[in-house]
Amino acid sequence: MRFSFIAFLSSVFLFNCSTLFGQVKAVNRDAYRVHIHQTTSEIVIDGIPDEEPWAIAERAANFHRVLPTDTGYALAQTEVMLTYDESNLYIAIICHDTFPGKRPVESLRRDWSFSKNDNFVAFIDTYNDQTNGFAFGINAAGGQWDGLQANGGFVSLDWDTKWRSAVKNYPDRWVAEFGIPFRSIRYRDGETEWGISFSRLDLKTNEKSSWAPVPRQFQTANLAFTGALVWDHPLPKSGARFSWIPYMSAKATRDVENVEKTDLDAAAGMDAKIILSTSMNLDLTINPDFSQVEVDRQRTNLDRFELFFPEKRQFFLENSDLFANLGSENIRPFFSRRIGLENPVQAGARLSGQVGENWRIGLMDMQTGTKNGILAANFGVAVIQRQIFNRSNISAFIINKQITVPKAGEDLTNYGYNRIAGVDMNLASADNRWTGKAFYHQAFYKEASGDASTMAGRFAYETQQFSFSLNQTWVGSDYIAEVGYIQRKGFYQINPAIEYKFFPKLRSINNHGPSFKLDMFYNPEFSLTDREIDLGYAVEWADRSNLSLEIEEGFVKLQEPFDPTHTGGDSLIAGSEFTCKEIALTYSSDIRKSFNYMVTTRYGGFFNGTRLSLNGELNYRVQPYGSLAVMASYHRISLPEPYNSAELVLIGPRLDITFTDKLFLTTFAQYNNQIDNFNINIRFQWRFAPVSDFYIVYTENAYPGDFRTKNRGLVAKLSYWFN
Repeated sequence: MRFSFIAFLSSVFLFNCSTLFGQVKAVNRDAYRVHIHQTTSEIVIDGIPDEEPWAIAERAANFHRVLPTDTGYALAQTEVMLTYDESNLYIAIICHDTFPGKRPVESLRRDWSFSKNDNFVAFIDTYNDQTNGFAFGINAAGGQWDGLQANGGFVSLDWDTKWRSAVKNYPDRWVAEFGIPFRSIRYRDGETEWGISFSRLDLKTNEKSSWAPVPRQFQTANLAFTGALVWDHPLPKSGARFSWIPYMSAKATRDVENVEKTDLDAAAGMDAKIILSTSMNLDLTINPDFSQVEVDRQRTNLDRFELFFPEKRQFFLENSDLFANLGSENIRPFFSRRIGLENPVQAGARLSGQVGENWRIGLMDMQTGTKNGILAANFGVAVIQRQIFNRSNISAFIINKQITVPKAGEDLTNYGYNRIAGVDMNLASADNRWTGKAFYHQAFYKEASGDASTMAGRFAYETQQFSFSLNQTWVGSDYIAEVGYIQRKGFYQINPAIEYKFFPKLRSINNHGPSFKLDMFYNPEFSLTDREIDLGYAVEWADRSNLSLEIEEGFVKLQEPFDPTHTGGDSLIAGSEFTCKEIALTYSSDIRKSFNYMVTTRYGGFFNGTRLSLNGELNYRVQPYGSLAVMASYHRISLPEPYNSAELVLIGPRLDITFTDKLFLTTFAQYNNQIDNFNINIRFQWRFAPVSDFYIVYTENAYPGDFRTKNRGLVAKLSYWFN
């Protein structure tokens, strides 16, 4: 029974693949085409496109409105010109702005929030698969924005590369220039076309626009809707190229609580990138140091399962979709944060990229050392992906974890291994209305049984007004993925969702409409353990502020003892059943304003008691030099004796100062009484050359009651990118 639903879903979905996904023409490629010609003239990246190549370049203009409606041309128009030489792709942009008022900008920091800045972004489909690509953007103050695109166009901003840009502001327009080295991106040699799209967000008119039209239900980053960039010559092959990023760091840490002396340490290491071809690169790392990585934002945990935090370490990010997008949101066979956060990475290598026209590969091997009782291990991942149909692919993979250094007095025969092998299929129609995914993964270890597997199937359909999705998942009781993120196991889940939007003629409201979600979990005997029914209604106003109301009814049958407050009190016993009702209201204000906020309130039953929750975030910006944000949550949980009631408070103020586009200071404090900790993290960054930085990071943990210090540390790190 547990497999029949998923098998039926997958078979119906695959049966229709030839008609839904077999189109070979991208939506906009024939109608939206811009030609690019090589130049031998020098292009100076200064925000003033006065060189001769710009005067003769073909212009991409007449941008279409995407939001608030996707009809007609944009009021704030944009013009884009392109040229190239042997080493760089150049883009010049003129953003016309005839409306009075200050251009909203969040800060000069790299990878600003898209929705909070007047900005321009180019989305480039270098592989012509309408699935993977690169994004380069700039805000009106000159802050850079770059990321990798995967899964049809979703942008990961944790990736950074070396490129140049400049902006000039005038009363009636702002002008930008990009210089993007070919060595900073990956593509197939011999191509005569790339997919390309240009997006503009003008907050004064509250208008998002795109050169090639995009339906308003989709992001302008969606590569299904790119036009064509037509090259005057086929792109040439390139020989192997090498760059390396050495670092030096010094660290002072002290365990104040245990009255230990200050521990001084120095380290050195390096990352290297060997570009084997225009579409394939080898990344190497030796003794990497991740001390400068931004601290995780804490969350109050009222769930029965582990919380997920994203990967932010640069080494793991390029072509990361090959590894990180295996499985689904809560069933990830590979989760790179399992590697090297608690014990040091000694060395690692990763080969990734495109092979031929339709194949991509990813190979990764990492070796960690022993620290604090965590044994040294080797982590290996191999993925091969084949493009099928037009915007779809199928991947096969194997993941291995192997202990390499045993405990003292033992040998490796006492230690097992953990391996996961599987197949993933991702499907998307040419117009992106139909999307889907199906996968099967099998775990291998010494005591593995027939229940050491997982499989799932999903499909979704989306138009401007209507969307529907259905997910089905099975995870065996013995499915163990030690290098993955598996939120729970031993269940079958079915999760349908429906949403409808009305688009009224009233100019004050963009859209409004109802939603329905049903989420059900069954144990291996197909007995119901969890059910959540969610009825909602949402309204979005023309200024992008929005209000949503949710009414939820839930049922839980605990499979294990559980402390609802995570404060060490008595646990509810396994087998207990609870039915609860909750109501939630969320409001987000106009994010274009210097002061904006979001607040959510929730009240209702919580296991055998009640819960009142208040969550909010306040933001104030002094553009373009910085912002102050305060994130806070309050939960009052009332449970009958002998269980712990609790008032849980989490407050996280963050001060972000951008002195220039190269000097940054971030101060982030987090008061969390659930884990009895107050944390402060101060990070100073000087980007003295492209992707080359000097950091000073101070961290301290203390008790929130009296702010008595537990431990503190100070790190200085210097890194430089050599080509």
